[in-house]
Amino acid sequence: MNLIQVFILGVIQGVAEFLPISSSAHLIIFRDIFGIGSFLTGKYEMSFDIALHFGTLLAILVFFFKDFIRMLKDGFTKGTKTTDGKLLWYIVAATIPAAIVGVLFEDKIDSLVRSNYVLICAALSIMGIIIYLADKYNPEVKTFKEMRLRDAIIIGCSQVCALIPGFSRSGTTIAASRFLKMKRSEAAKFSFYMSAPVVAGAVFIKILKGDMISLITYNPAAFAVGVAVSFISGLLCIKFLLRYIKNHDYNIFMWYRLGISLLALIVLLFKGV
Repeated sequence: MNLIQVFILGVIQGVAEFLPISSSAHLIIFRDIFGIGSFLTGKYEMSFDIALHFGTLLAILVFFFKDFIRMLKDGFTKGTKTTDGKLLWYIVAATIPAAIVGVLFEDKIDSLVRSNYVLICAALSIMGIIIYLADKYNPEVKTFKEMRLRDAIIIGCSQVCALIPGFSRSGTTIAASRFLKMKRSEAAKFSFYMSAPVVAGAVFIKILKGDMISLITYNPAAFAVGVAVSFISGLLCIKFLLRYIKNHDYNIFMWYRLGISLLALIVLLFKGV
């Protein structure tokens, strides 16, 4: 197995998981269209993607470890009386819609959409424009202190769209947060917080199915490199985005989404796919 390509896919996952550009779409585009990691097929492909997501899950847990500890402590001792306690239960509420739809329909959606490259590129472009509009025309008003349960549920429902590669879990949740006039930093952080239970659930299900175990035993080196690289690049990307949005808007991600979509379509055209 080409560990260099595994390394590249790990970086792609670590970066695209936290920037609002869709990690699932990028893994598909780079693997199926650009040919990086094309040796990954079938169940092994899906299992490897989950391994990369496990690396980014570790990045979230490590980077926001103190935040999660405060949330758990206040959430179970003080309920919603404090901001941290309130956040814990808002994350739970926001996770429910995506969890239900994911369990019921993820496999069906994946089988219909995963190889539809034009649809994936369209989703990348459309979501990029939505992020641009949400960020440009909504003021930064709400902090976590002003956030309400209704806001969390709306953001959670938006996350359902991320089951289609290209829309992006972070992209949909950040856009929804900005439409609700949340500050850019809060929008990004809440998106990061929400990713922990969603990704953890996906990894847990794969472990129960035995796919992750087969991946590790089939090629432990690829698993180790993929998890380590996505973990490290994920940590760096979280730090970058939180620093970047202090002085910048989200508009650059629209232009990137449009650019990568156009490039992918051009390659598809030349390949005759």
